[in-house]
Amino acid sequence: MKYFLHDNDLPIEIDVGNSIAIDTETTGLNLTRDRLCLIQICTENKGIHLIKIGKNSKSPIITDILRNKNILKIFHFARFDLAVLMKKLNCNISNVYCTKVASKLARTSTDSHSLKTLVLNYLSIEIPKFEQTSDWGTANLSSSQLEYAASDVLYLHQLKNILDKVLIREGRHEIAKDIFNFLPKLSMLDLQGWEVNSLLSH
Repeated sequence: MKYFLHDNDLPIEIDVGNSIAIDTETTGLNLTRDRLCLIQICTENKGIHLIKIGKNSKSPIITDILRNKNILKIFHFARFDLAVLMKKLNCNISNVYCTKVASKLARTSTDSHSLKTLVLNYLSIEIPKFEQTSDWGTANLSSSQLEYAASDVLYLHQLKNILDKVLIREGRHEIAKDIFNFLPKLSMLDLQGWEVNSLLSH
């Protein structure tokens, strides 16, 4: 798998086109405590860019891409990644798509909606997940970590196209778009410490 590794302090040139697949790696899953370490981007032509993020990194080029309303950003479990990116880069993000939400709406015959499952079921490819909980805060990421990070974005464009067909077939495409539009607001509620289920209950 070919990818480009970037130090965030260096200029980055990415030909993003109309859409990107994007993922993040962090030191943990706590939005208050843990920090962003790596941003993965895959372009429409499968160019994969891995951008290392330091504690003081601002990444203006990535911020401009995220702010661009004309670029679709495809995530898997966008709720977390959006919150991490908005917190670190202090920017609003719109025009998003989440393959996990799309799967939950399209594939109601199963409770399994992980990226690993979707890639295996739809593309007959098994992606390793043993680096998922490794130390992403280390100064020198291993080749195994980088391969894992790249695989997390490589297949998202294909999955989106497949899931869109199922959503349209089942008449759930419009509700999916409504949820995608709400996801950045949901992530902001998470950042502000609101318990959403409690907030919306009786």
